[in-house]
Amino acid sequence: DKAGIGASQAAVVSDLLVRTPGTTITRNGGYGTSTGLRIRGADSDHTVLVIDGVKLNDPSSTGGGYNFANLMVGDTARIEILRGPQSILWGSQAIGGVVNIITALPERPLEASFDIEAGSRETVSARAGIGGSSGPVRWRVAGFNFVTDGISALSPRAGATERDGYRNRGGNARVNVDLGGGAMIDLRGLYSTARVEIDATTGDTPAYNLNEEVFGYAGVVVPLFDGRLLNRLAVSATRTERDGFDPRRARPRNMDGTGRTTRYEYQGMTRIADGWQASFGLEREDTRLRNYATIPANPATPIPDPIRASARLDSIYGQLSAQVLAPLTVTAGLRHDDHDRFGGNTVFSAGSVLSLLGGNTLVRANYGEGFKAPSLYQLGSQYGNAALRPESSKGWEAGIEQRLFDRALILQATWFDRTARDLIVYYGCSGVPSGLCLQPGSRTVGRLGYYDNVSRTATHGVELGAAFDFGGFTLSGNYSWVDAENRSPGATFGKKLRRLPAHTANAEVGYAFDAGLSMAAALRWSGKAFENDLNTVVLKSYTLVDLRASMRLAEGVDIYGRVENLFDKYYETAFNYNSLGRSIHAGIRGRF
Repeated sequence: DKAGIGASQAAVVSDLLVRTPGTTITRNGGYGTSTGLRIRGADSDHTVLVIDGVKLNDPSSTGGGYNFANLMVGDTARIEILRGPQSILWGSQAIGGVVNIITALPERPLEASFDIEAGSRETVSARAGIGGSSGPVRWRVAGFNFVTDGISALSPRAGATERDGYRNRGGNARVNVDLGGGAMIDLRGLYSTARVEIDATTGDTPAYNLNEEVFGYAGVVVPLFDGRLLNRLAVSATRTERDGFDPRRARPRNMDGTGRTTRYEYQGMTRIADGWQASFGLEREDTRLRNYATIPANPATPIPDPIRASARLDSIYGQLSAQVLAPLTVTAGLRHDDHDRFGGNTVFSAGSVLSLLGGNTLVRANYGEGFKAPSLYQLGSQYGNAALRPESSKGWEAGIEQRLFDRALILQATWFDRTARDLIVYYGCSGVPSGLCLQPGSRTVGRLGYYDNVSRTATHGVELGAAFDFGGFTLSGNYSWVDAENRSPGATFGKKLRRLPAHTANAEVGYAFDAGLSMAAALRWSGKAFENDLNTVVLKSYTLVDLRASMRLAEGVDIYGRVENLFDKYYETAFNYNSLGRSIHAGIRGRF
């Protein structure tokens, strides 16, 4: 929630998410470098990001997923994490999980906030927002700017020495207009632009990448039948543009990719009876890709025509939630999608929650199915395969939550199991071309590689959590065991999935004094992982310790500071890529 986000002092969302159960990240260097988020061992492209109801992904990227590198905390007020297959409401890609981000909305006629901080490696971060609620209109606009000299993306142990800088700036806006009687107009938008310097796998380079993200959303809520049926109609559009540059080339630009998504939605919600509620909807999603496969370095050589691809996905879904007995609520849902390339696909989910002892004991069980349509790059690039089928997953979980001492102590335990099939893998071609190693439509011209549905994985594990909050003292922790195996036939059968630690743990202790001073210490431990599919290259385990403090100067104004990676531990989440060492930051923030 908003208080927890502020107390963490985190600048990027991935630094918050990695401290939650079952969640790991892989980052190829410092801030701004490629960052993949994995939930319960699922591939990073299997996680859906939603910001203020808008589903974000990058249709121009290889897997069509979202790169968490440039997602700043900004004006975030709440983050929700859904683990396991979630395709009923969230559609394609949600076969690993969903991260749902909600930005702030004002509650008072006029309110504002700001955060300004500086720290190690010439890092400066600033964000501010202002908004108000007057009559039927609620509005808020916010912006941020983040800049750092950074660290070398490639590890110094691989011979890299120069710092790779990063900057990111952008903003968001929301406007809600109450039309009366429960009707409402909802407008939302976001924009960010980032520049990050990168290295080659062999050493330092002056190369850099640009990334621009923008989305817009317009919706209207219309109640019918005295509010018993709530209807939402909306259209949203997203665009991600990625460009790569290498100043050493005569033609510096070496990468150019643009992905666009337009979604049209209708969602209805109705209360059938006390404790019985139904949700249902229709969606259409149009995605487009424009990607230059190669941009010649010689300015005299014409740039080839870009690769262009598009797809349409039509969906219908329904979900019923019913309190069949006073302590028992069950949920069931069904979704059917029709893709203009691979045809139809249907998924199912069901779950239950049993509430006992006045709601202090909750027993949960869920089963879910998910699917991911092949990305436009996998279908239509120079390595594309038009016959690809959707990736799919099935998973179930069972867990218990116990609340004790007037909910001052909360204990949680969850067992989960997930299988994934028809995962899409890239294969390189060598020798005499044949089959899929021939360019589509040709019997003689070969290509470097192709995509195909061949991979399977099986994952199960345990997530444990505890939180204690009493009289200003807080203590929390979680532990995750994620046993993720490659189940594809061949030499990798039974091997652990790459870059995925089986064991992770987090702990935090803090105290808030009456005088306005609060202090906290956090620990994050990650067990060993493997860099390659054959499990011959090991990424060592590591432990990180952070310290944080803040002090109230006046009503609504605090100064704060933190030390990250206190003991300057060297670690890698990707082989031969660097990570942030000891970092010291201090700042001031206000809420008015």
